[in-house]
Amino acid sequence: MLSKKTKYGLKALSFLALQKENAPVQIAEIAKQENISQKFLESILLTLRKTGFLGSKKGKGGGYYLIKEPKDILMTDVMRVLEGPIAMVPCVSLNFYEKCDDCPDEKTCSVNKLMLQIRDSTLQVYRNNTLADILV
Repeated sequence: MLSKKTKYGLKALSFLALQKENAPVQIAEIAKQENISQKFLESILLTLRKTGFLGSKKGKGGGYYLIKEPKDILMTDVMRVLEGPIAMVPCVSLNFYEKCDDCPDEKTCSVNKLMLQIRDSTLQVYRNNTLADILV
């Protein structure tokens, strides 16, 4: 299940992408428009700023803004930053691989085989979508 952190992060990114001339938007405005707790949103936006999706401007007329074009923000990158590994189990993760403690052989593991298919299908969807693709 998608975490609230990721859901709200996607909503905030989409909101910022729809701003004219990429003008900075204050956290309070995003929180109000998207019905998100301002305190929680603050943490999410800070993460997105630290990982290179957003810039911020202090003072009057300040706020958060995209530093990349929506077409250049891949959903794989957003999901990994906000949600963590895309794979449902560590033994099929591309970036966070770990052998499962209870599995003697991944090659004969039915769970591994199914999870590989799920990971690959999920990655295909994320790789083929950018922030621009999900805007309404």
